[in-house]
Amino acid sequence: MISLRQLRYFDQLARLRHFGRAAAACSVTQPALSMQIRELEAELGRALIERGRDGVKLTRTGEEVAARAVSILAAVADLERRARGDDEQLVGSVNLGVIPSVAPYLLPRLLPAIAERHRQAQLALRETQTETLMRELLAGSLDAILVSLPVEANEVEVEPLFDDAFLLAVPASSPLARRRVASIDLLDDAELLLLEDGHCFREQALTVCRSIDPRRLRSFGATSLSTLMQLVANGHGVTLLPQMFVDAEARVDPRVRLLRFEEPEPKRVLALAYRSTSPVKSGLLALAETIRTACGPQLPAENSSAGRVGAL
Repeated sequence: MISLRQLRYFDQLARLRHFGRAAAACSVTQPALSMQIRELEAELGRALIERGRDGVKLTRTGEEVAARAVSILAAVADLERRARGDDEQLVGSVNLGVIPSVAPYLLPRLLPAIAERHRQAQLALRETQTETLMRELLAGSLDAILVSLPVEANEVEVEPLFDDAFLLAVPASSPLARRRVASIDLLDDAELLLLEDGHCFREQALTVCRSIDPRRLRSFGATSLSTLMQLVANGHGVTLLPQMFVDAEARVDPRVRLLRFEEPEPKRVLALAYRSTSPVKSGLLALAETIRTACGPQLPAENSSAGRVGAL
């Protein structure tokens, strides 16, 4: 009979495609994990993986089993939670995922609010890119994720939280810095700095700047908005920054000028996403309201941030 242990081990192997890393993720030895995978293959009567120099590859059957294992493990996690009676409020461990372009700027306001309003919850945070968060949410290892819309998964519901407007950051020495407001067409001739591939904020920036010449896109391998700010300060180009980042950075580098866009302002919509089958849906909706109240946009006054923000 197939065991949940076998499915959990195979799920990690399917994600990581490496026996050593999968064993470490499961807190077992590599031989122990290999034995469980062999027993799962024997139980199903089919090969699930191919071992090669390039790592582990899934067979066609392995791909199907991996997809079904995600649903099964998530359903078991929800069943265990409901059996503990945690279905009406946030009680005990709550696993929350947050994207990197949100976590550093929202958490300083959010964590004290959660401690005050959800005193029976012990929050465990996971900060990584949207694709990984979605996968872990569907697998049941996360209870909810704080991401930007759209979220495309039939098994997931979303609770919109608030809008986060985009601002244009330009070098203070640039002719663009003399403008009071920015417009999208200004970006057509600009060197646009972006986060590296995989970050949803990169994709959102590309959506805003859909007409820009691809040859003018520059990433530098940057993984944080603070890095992009420093690149702008040193004259390497311009970038888009979310209002949330500007609110959190009390002192913007004087070498950078921030411009609001003319209406309608480009923006992202932040939302709390959770499984449709979640047994703690009521508690997660309460968490969404806490986030909305504690972390909604707080627009700075005009000429704030050392006088470098235009038209705020």
